[in-house]
Amino acid sequence: MEQYLQQSTTIDWGHPQILAKAEALRCLSGARSGTARNCFEFVRDEILHSGDHQAGPVTCRASEVLQAGTGFCFGKSHLLAALLRANGLHAGLCYQRLLIGEESGRFCLHGLNAVFLPAYGWYRVDPRGNKTGITCEFVPPQERLAYMPSQTGEQDLPDIYADPLPQVIEALEAHDTVVDLESCLPDV
Repeated sequence: MEQYLQQSTTIDWGHPQILAKAEALRCLSGARSGTARNCFEFVRDEILHSGDHQAGPVTCRASEVLQAGTGFCFGKSHLLAALLRANGLHAGLCYQRLLIGEESGRFCLHGLNAVFLPAYGWYRVDPRGNKTGITCEFVPPQERLAYMPSQTGEQDLPDIYADPLPQVIEALEAHDTVVDLESCLPDV
């Protein structure tokens, strides 16, 4: 479990701005689930989804996402993991493989998180942000994710990762604009 508290280049929770924001989001009662909810709702509601808003730059490290106020699902999940870990909560990264469009036949990964809540165990949350047709909520033990794999070839990847997948980091670091990244989203 210790790996889900570690700091890394991408989940840079020791950054002063991450630490300050994590402290501001800590539940005053000390409830772990309250802190997890506060962190989740901040990332979901206050950090723009780059694709939805066509807002750049393309961000990867948690501190970059916080500073820019924008990120793709991957960047937003990196920030949420950092805020949770900074508050002493075990947090990991999860992925779904989703069909981009039936015409193209292309698939891509979608990034989300898992947080360990003692009352429920590992609980997946999706900080991508709400929009028409998509509502992500924090209502343990029920998962309210943006997407549920249902098409042939779609799937929930079964693992909870302590660090982002290499192809996710590669894609985020190789593209400077939202349009460029959208044409080359990572897949497994």
